[in-house]
Amino acid sequence: MKVLIVEDDRLIAELERDFLLASNFEIEIAETGMDGIGFIEKEEFDAVLLDLMLPQMDGTSVCRKIREKSNVPIIMVTAKKEDVDKIRGLAVGADDYIVKPFSPTELVARVRAHISIHERIKKEFEHEEIEEKIEIRNLEIYPKARRIFRNKEEVALTNKEFELLLFFIENPNIAFSKDTLFDRIWGMDAVGDTATVTVHVNRLREKIEPDEENPMIQTVWGIGYRFRLE
Repeated sequence: MKVLIVEDDRLIAELERDFLLASNFEIEIAETGMDGIGFIEKEEFDAVLLDLMLPQMDGTSVCRKIREKSNVPIIMVTAKKEDVDKIRGLAVGADDYIVKPFSPTELVARVRAHISIHERIKKEFEHEEIEEKIEIRNLEIYPKARRIFRNKEEVALTNKEFELLLFFIENPNIAFSKDTLFDRIWGMDAVGDTATVTVHVNRLREKIEPDEENPMIQTVWGIGYRFRLE
């Protein structure tokens, strides 16, 4: 398994590299955002560790660029601790967020976990037979293949966005609190808070809603969200 580290602090990059090498990962290091994008364009990686504060191009912009080309798991590793920074990172497509100083063993564990999830989804897709689709308004959803089409054009959803959508579809017309959605989709032991739910709901709406005036994912004030089926 191969991991790209995009980090301008050489000591931190080498610390990440050494722990990942000890766990039998192959490693490449990029010290600027532009170099990181260059690696992604030339090579295949199983995961990316991405710093936010980088020369030439910040980590948020790098993440956005990577997402245009690849769905590789991206874990942001940064000294920024504010919720707004975490939300911004998740909003542009990061899969996870680790704050410096971090536990190297936790970092390795998270890398392994995200690669495992990504590989499982790929295998399910590769071996998927023709399945019944779910049709809602202008959407066609294939749950096992984890694919969704809007007006016959495929829409790219992150793993959590797809899981959130499926949960809504399986539980229509029920109002769920943000806490409940976080527990159901991310798990009770996950790192994060209900702001994560808000970010993912907003991203999902941008990608699938056919009519902003008549949305499928409704905000229930004082409670959370409800998926409305006509």
